[in-house]
Amino acid sequence: MTQTIQNVSDTAFMVAGFRGLETERSEPLFRDPLAWKLAGDHGRKILATVPKTFVGAWSVVIRTVIIDEFIQAAIADGVDTILNLGAGLDTRPYRMDLPKSLRWIEVDFPPLIELKDARLADERPNCQLERIKIDLTDRSSRKRLFAELSARAGKILVLTEGVVPYLTDADVAELADDLRQVEKVRFWIIDYFSPEAIRYGEKMRARFMRNAPFRFAPKDWFGFFNAHGWRAKKVRYISEEAERLGRPIPLPLRLKVWVKLAGIFASAERKERMKRFAAYVLLIPK
Repeated sequence: MTQTIQNVSDTAFMVAGFRGLETERSEPLFRDPLAWKLAGDHGRKILATVPKTFVGAWSVVIRTVIIDEFIQAAIADGVDTILNLGAGLDTRPYRMDLPKSLRWIEVDFPPLIELKDARLADERPNCQLERIKIDLTDRSSRKRLFAELSARAGKILVLTEGVVPYLTDADVAELADDLRQVEKVRFWIIDYFSPEAIRYGEKMRARFMRNAPFRFAPKDWFGFFNAHGWRAKKVRYISEEAERLGRPIPLPLRLKVWVKLAGIFASAERKERMKRFAAYVLLIPK
């Protein structure tokens, strides 16, 4: 299998491709008509290397619905600014029904921002969209950005979709501390993966994502963020949301049988852990 994901930025093309595939379904959970425009040939090449047993496409679809609903609820609660860190090829400012007065700031590496500017030059967002080129690991530049945005905002929601897993524990600690110091930041949407989920996915990711490994792996995820001034307001687990949406995990038949048999003999605690392997969490300051 040819390795096409050369770095973390390449995962943005994969995710855009997954959203494009969902849009092509007869009854999609959402529509992202700009996904393939952004993913392009590079995204299609990456998807061609993805193993059929990889459930990433399914999880991207479910997480997209969860995050959309988090954002809609936050706007109803008075959020006037969305700060999307590591925005990648996300198209929410274009595809979601948003207040025209909403400020949406996308932040990412210069090459991704430039590609997005070029490919979406003829498209019109549904809100006040701004893109900023910055390396998020440059802490001093990042803190200056936070201060500037806070001075102009009323109530900020931060989105880090598919970003934190690729950072080190130290990087995430600094980011959590920096965001906690921004008074206007009221919500933070972030990925959660259990230790079991990370271990299970290591072999699969090593096959075609070895150049973009998961690095953030605290022993106690919720305790980690609690120690840095954040607590979970809402937790939406991928598997539970999939059941609600009528889109169960697409496992091969043999794995479905194995999971069913394992569930028969598993303890109640074990069953609960199996259902809660990954989630999207809405954090709020303590």
